[in-house]
Amino acid sequence: MHYLFNDKRSTPRPRQRRVNYCRAFLMILCIWAPISQISAQPSDSTKVDHELRQLLKQTIEASDSFEDRFDAEVWLVSKQESLKKYIKDPQERMDVLRRIHKAARRADLQPEIVLALIEVESHFDRYAVSRVGAQGMMQVMPFWKNEIGHPNDNLTEIDTNLKYGCTILKHYINKADGRLMDALARYNGSYGQYWYPRRVMDAWEKHWR
Repeated sequence: MHYLFNDKRSTPRPRQRRVNYCRAFLMILCIWAPISQISAQPSDSTKVDHELRQLLKQTIEASDSFEDRFDAEVWLVSKQESLKKYIKDPQERMDVLRRIHKAARRADLQPEIVLALIEVESHFDRYAVSRVGAQGMMQVMPFWKNEIGHPNDNLTEIDTNLKYGCTILKHYINKADGRLMDALARYNGSYGQYWYPRRVMDAWEKHWR
């Protein structure tokens, strides 16, 4: 699946298509104007990835990056319809999409893959908690907060959760030499099995591609 990160779809769209998206976005604005393993603490058998710990620490402490507004707004128009199933309020939906787009781009990830992962992990529930204690939209294990020296971070806060989750996913993609299926399996803690990566890719294919 390495091709997903070098796909022609990631290159700028033709001028006319960009204009059409822009028009669609303006129409939507006019309509609206009136109105996501292991236990919570690492077990003795869990070897903490020190490289990932340092990468998380650097990302959480980094200042916000600049986002190209035009490209972001064009992208928002094309994705908001699929998110209606999970987030009903239009303003909240657009806000969540902006945050996901920004966090994914900062981590050099395709936002569509992050959207698919979140759909599978939490159905976009920022307060989701798994049976093993993973928290938030991207289901981040809370032991990472202590590992990077940020014990007071709130993983149900959207931006914080996205920074952790996107950094972890990007690290595993790099570790897998760009093999997305392997990276997704590592993210889920099921390395060597592919039921979870297939679920994410099915969501990507059906809703976010």
